[in-house]
Amino acid sequence: MKLIILEDALQASEWAAKYIRNRIVQFQPGPTRYFTLGLPTGSTPLPFYKKLIEYYKNGDLSFKYVKTFNMDEYVGIPRDHPESFHTYMWNNFFKHIDISPTNAYILDGNASDLQTECDTFEKKIREAGGIELCVGGIGTEGHIAFNEPGSSLASRTRVKTLAVDTILYNSRYFDGELSKVPTMVLTVGVGTVMDARETPVSCSPVTGVVNVGRANWLQLTFQTGMFSLFQDEILVNGIQYLH
Repeated sequence: MKLIILEDALQASEWAAKYIRNRIVQFQPGPTRYFTLGLPTGSTPLPFYKKLIEYYKNGDLSFKYVKTFNMDEYVGIPRDHPESFHTYMWNNFFKHIDISPTNAYILDGNASDLQTECDTFEKKIREAGGIELCVGGIGTEGHIAFNEPGSSLASRTRVKTLAVDTILYNSRYFDGELSKVPTMVLTVGVGTVMDARETPVSCSPVTGVVNVGRANWLQLTFQTGMFSLFQDEILVNGIQYLH
């Protein structure tokens, strides 16, 4: 396990983008050997998506032989809704690179059978040979993907009801109106994330402290050997007590 401590979110994003680029290039993907990448959404990944696009446009990186699996999607909002994660990924990343749409897997929150959709997603990951590199971020309430604190370490992709605090936080994306915020999601499980061969986890402080949910995930990171990328020295002060 590595612990990388950087000054700010911009440095962390640039480091992450360079790491992802190097892993893909060193893997030497081709028609019979795809690199598999687990991807997050939210505000934290935007700078490193921008940097990865820059690498592609400069000819330093290709996604032609990369398969991606996104971590989550809201249930019940249209795929083209401005706040769906389909829209997020295509607007902020996929449409700017050379990935094939058939190789970009995002859960369908409008599937007629949501659990079958989740099971099929897990099957696609297995058929792709597993996820080589799963990029994660720890949310404000301590969740990775939409696994709230306390989720089983063995959990797989499934339907989840959002915690009240998560709904309140997400209302900022829906004009501040709670009635517009989806209350259910499809999310990869903790076990799905941990099955990846490598899992960089990015975490930055909120209001200058590490809350209980985040502290639990930091402890999990150390216990399982997950690769970690932190963005502020404040977190070090929290980490040293997690023994």
